[in-house]
This record gives sequence, structure tokens and C-alpha cells, in this order.
Amino acid sequence: MSGWTVKEVAKLSGVSVRALHHYDEIGLLKPDSVGANGYRYYGRDQLLRLQQILFHRELGFPLDEIRQVLDAPGFDRVAALKAQRERLEAETKRYRRLLKTIDETLAALQGATKMDEKAMYKGFDPEKQARYESELVDRFGEKVKPAIEASRARFAGMSQAEVAQTVADAEAIEADFAKALQAGLPADSEAVAAIARRHAVWVGASWNAAPTAERYKGLAQLFLDHPEFRARYEGRAAGLTEYLAAAMRAFADKELPAEAG
Repeated sequence: MSGWTVKEVAKLSGVSVRALHHYDEIGLLKPDSVGANGYRYYGRDQLLRLQQILFHRELGFPLDEIRQVLDAPGFDRVAALKAQRERLEAETKRYRRLLKTIDETLAALQGATKMDEKAMYKGFDPEKQARYESELVDRFGEKVKPAIEASRARFAGMSQAEVAQTVADAEAIEADFAKALQAGLPADSEAVAAIARRHAVWVGASWNAAPTAERYKGLAQLFLDHPEFRARYEGRAAGLTEYLAAAMRAFADKELPAEAG
């Protein structure tokens, strides 16, 4: 039987076998055929559909909306690619601006130049931040709004050095999670819990409130569900998103308090 097996598609695309099985189960990406041996086989049309799924995920679409878009009678793959190219080109320009902001901040911190406070935030996407905050409210309810406002106020009042240190702390924690994954340490091991403990402290400082088990595990699920977070962590190490989420859940169950009330 011709075609690509699920393992071959996973290797080609970087999408896990587990995710491909899930896409099949929800009707998002059905194989071209299933052999007598039970193996799924994908043809070129399925590979192109998977590419569209990944493009839409990169642009922040949830899986259910992607299925509706791709299955719409008037869906035009060429037109979709052109529209996606325009959006990605706009994102590329924004990332260039963010890189420039990082360079200017580093130069200011090292004493080479002075930096206007407004320039610290050039390139950030207010709509994207608003979407993150909306997702937190959807996930946890109105009770998280005071924490969001407190977090906004905290970051607005931070100096350049404090912002840079906060970013550096997050980078170091993520790098240590990646090293633990690559070293084969179990996500629920004490060594990984020590990293999660630092992460929970960092999250608590960002939220201006120590995370509960429920909220910390909810954040882990947000990382799994959101394509932008997934892209960030997978860029560090393949499989880091699932590993990080598993470590956060294990740590929350062992050490964080339950939600009050």
C-alpha cells in the first residue's frame, strides 16, 4: 500500500504520533487509507492539509476552528497560503522590532547608551497580550482579574534592569527544564521539582500572588493548548512543552495549596 505511515508523517512534520492520532479522532486530519494491519497511510493531499493545520496553529487558531475553515465548501488553499504569507510577513517585521528592542536594552544596561522607557516596549503586541489575559479569565473566571491588573502594574513599574533580570530568570529556568528533559530525568523527579519550584516562584512574582495547584496546572494546560507557547518551548527542545506541563502538574499536586473557598 502506497503512502506515508503515521510515523513517517510525524518525522516529516515534527508533529507527534500522538497528535496525529488525535487529529484523526476529531476529524481534523483523516488518513487517506487504513491498511489491513491497522496502519494509517497518508497521501500528498493529507500532507498539504497538515501543512495548513500547522500554519493555522502558528497563527493562533484553535483546532476546532481550523477544522471548520479547512472543511468549508469555499476553502481555497492558494488564497489561504497567500493570506498566511502576509500575516507571517507582518509578524516577521514585529520580531525584527523586538530584536532591536532587546539590542537597545542590552546596550543601555551595559552603559553604552541611554534608553527611553517607552522604547522598552516597542514590538510587543497589545492584542496578543489581551488575548492571553482573556484566555486566563476564560480558564479561571473573573477571580483572576485582580491578579492580572496587579501583574500589569508590577511590570509597568519595573526598571530596565528589573525587566532584564526577570526575562533572564525565565530563560534560565526554561533552559534548565530543557537540560533535564535531554538528560532523561523523569518529570516528577525531585531534581525536576526543584526547577518547577523556581518556576512557580517566578510565576507567583509575575502574578503578584503565589499560584495555587489549580491555577498552576491551568497554566500548564495553557502552554499545551497555545501554539505560541508551544512554538517557544519546542524551539528550545523537542517535547519540552509536554515535559514542562507534566513537571508543573506533578509539582502542583505535591507542593502547591488547593484553591481557597
